[in-house]
Amino acid sequence: MSKFLDDFCKQAQDWGYHIFRVSEIIGEEDPQTLEINPAGACLNCYSVAKVFTVTAIGMLYDKGLLSVDEKIIDIFPEYVSEKTDPRFEKMTVDNVLCHACGFTAGMLDIDCYGIHENFGKDFLKYIFETPLCYEPDKGSSYSDAAYYLLSRVFTKKCGKKMDDYLWEHLFYPLEFQEAAWSRCPHNYPMGATGLYIRSRDMAKLGVVYMQKGIYRDMRILSEEWVNITLSKPYELHPVYQTTACNKGGMFGQQLVVIPSQNRVVAWHAFDQKATKGNLVEWCANYK
Repeated sequence: MSKFLDDFCKQAQDWGYHIFRVSEIIGEEDPQTLEINPAGACLNCYSVAKVFTVTAIGMLYDKGLLSVDEKIIDIFPEYVSEKTDPRFEKMTVDNVLCHACGFTAGMLDIDCYGIHENFGKDFLKYIFETPLCYEPDKGSSYSDAAYYLLSRVFTKKCGKKMDDYLWEHLFYPLEFQEAAWSRCPHNYPMGATGLYIRSRDMAKLGVVYMQKGIYRDMRILSEEWVNITLSKPYELHPVYQTTACNKGGMFGQQLVVIPSQNRVVAWHAFDQKATKGNLVEWCANYK
């Protein structure tokens, strides 16, 4: 076990955080993993799943199959009806990636409201028939609806379910051991949450972003897409006064990319205290 993981464990325990498992990758080395509390191998990473969705969208961007300036109604004209808010006409893929699309905060949150309640059987129909709360690009509200919509955009643009595509182009090449994504009643991956994955494999995605789109000499994403992602609010957010960035999920899940240390850290937790940034900042400032 590395000194970093040993120190991480002591710090988490000192602060009373209930963390199951933490993984560290230095450069191109193999992941090291420390189990702090017993848990199943694959756990829900909750909203860290959104970084995987950003990655899938980036793969389409790199292939020239999608522009972030495309309008959502042009991608799904068959879902536009008299019930569709007229302001939908201005919504772009970029707005959705930035949570600036006009959806109500918490919309389509299956972690809080359940997958079989409130939204009907066709989640995309529900999205197109729910009034927006502001004009796209004129506000910001964090919602799982945005990233479910991106999952559907992905399939519409390339013809494959997003998680099936990621198995071929990300999970298998990076030697993920297992991964499974919660799906809607129409069998599309949720995109925003519900990705069950090992912490060591979650960390591998961080390496892709730390290495400007490359993992062990394999080009996974273009450097252009990585730069776009890190310059916009596309889920990997800067850690205060550091060069690091991170994405957190419900109950304390975290992916932390720390270029200054050539280190990526990922962990699973089940503790609302662990959703605070203290441990992320501790990692980013580790000496």
